[in-house]
Amino acid sequence: MRGVKAVGIVACLALGAYATTIILRDPTLHPSILGMLIWFAGALLLHDLVLFPLYAAADQALTLLPPTRVPLVNHVRLPVLGAALTFLVFLPGIIRQGEPVVRGATGLDQGPFLARWLWLCAAMAGVSALVWIVRVTRRSAAGG
Repeated sequence: MRGVKAVGIVACLALGAYATTIILRDPTLHPSILGMLIWFAGALLLHDLVLFPLYAAADQALTLLPPTRVPLVNHVRLPVLGAALTFLVFLPGIIRQGEPVVRGATGLDQGPFLARWLWLCAAMAGVSALVWIVRVTRRSAAGG
């Protein structure tokens, strides 16, 4: 198992190094190494000092929910994780960053991004709730 983790870490580092060389070689991007390092350090500090304690506390609060026949905690964690990950992926579209570029490339605006992301989050929460209800019902029908 350690070998698999090591291969994964090396692959991620290699991909990061490759992406960095592309950014540094592209004259249209005009990257600032100092700016990239400041952004990376800021993201790291924001995650470690602000976001991690927040979502760790929220997850701890989930474990304090009253116990049910079928544990509810993972049926809350999964849609929240899905919402967070899709938010990160689609954040530029949701906040309409780069709208002129998107409009020029596709002829469409970024107006529907937020509504579609909210519908996706609602669907994930709904499916998770439905699965939990089915599991509770099946357990109740089975007698316990």
